[in-house]
Amino acid sequence: MGRNPWGERLLKVRQSVNYREGGFQNQHLTEVMEGSGNFFRIFLKFLNKPADVIPPLPLPAVKTNLKNLPDGPPVLVWFGHSSYLLKINGKHLLVDPVFSGYASPVKLKSAKNFEGTNIYGVDDMPEIDVLLLTHDHYDHCDYQTVLQLQYKTKHIVTSLGVGSHLEYWNIDRNKVTELDWHQNAEPVAGIQLIAAPARHFSGRGIARAKTLWSSFILKTKDHTIYLGGDSGYDTHFKQLGEQYGPFDLAILESGQYNEDWKSIHMMPEETVQASLDLQAKRLFPVHWGKFSLAFHPWDEPVKRVVNKAAELNVLLTTPRIGEPMIIGSNYPCDRWWEELAKV
Repeated sequence: MGRNPWGERLLKVRQSVNYREGGFQNQHLTEVMEGSGNFFRIFLKFLNKPADVIPPLPLPAVKTNLKNLPDGPPVLVWFGHSSYLLKINGKHLLVDPVFSGYASPVKLKSAKNFEGTNIYGVDDMPEIDVLLLTHDHYDHCDYQTVLQLQYKTKHIVTSLGVGSHLEYWNIDRNKVTELDWHQNAEPVAGIQLIAAPARHFSGRGIARAKTLWSSFILKTKDHTIYLGGDSGYDTHFKQLGEQYGPFDLAILESGQYNEDWKSIHMMPEETVQASLDLQAKRLFPVHWGKFSLAFHPWDEPVKRVVNKAAELNVLLTTPRIGEPMIIGSNYPCDRWWEELAKV
């Protein structure tokens, strides 16, 4: 479960301009659950999900030797949901890895990964120069994975306050850099990470908003990449596009949405609009393809993104899990999910 900030770390958290009234706040008023949403009704829906939230067959993942990715242009390999490895400037950056098999503190069937999506684990990872944790939710900050990765990870960058969980888990605090929105760090030479706003929330238990949630901007001499984390649609995308864009690639969530929580998770059409707001040259939709954390069909997010992108002339990349993407030159675009729909 981790532990919320305490002691000196709590004092630092309370000094943030984004921390008010006992917790971190979004830029605009945000209801985590709205409309007809209530805990009991949503819980019952989770117990009775439609069959099509799960793929009919194992997903067609690709096994790539991650320890021998090519040098040169940045290479990205997706592991499903919001987990991916990026090799850039010869360094390895791993984002929000979840290799335990579950996006939950307990082994709930509803939070188990899809078949075929678990072909990668900690042993497959190269030495990690930077582990980036966007926020503390279980589908982005996985206790078992973080513990196993600590011995092959040089630096951890995360949102303000999340280091409290890591310290509680006996992770070396000297490895950890926490950032408030618009703060930056250069954990390895030539790679800058800037924490930026997102419209979401945090918490690994009942208490919410005790740690910060962020998107991140990755900048090198030759590339600028938007690492979206989780976010509902809001004005920050346009603000960040004007301040830091254009982006070579925008990695944006597109799944696990519902009208009851539309302020904290974008609808797929909003994902496409967000990429335009960011002035992104290419959109990579994530937060789908591994877990069923909502009630929509498993492949609905990518279908809706593809349709809206075609309408707005937005360039996409839709790699299989494990299929390398070379930023600037090779963007997989196969509609591989359609083969499963024929079953």
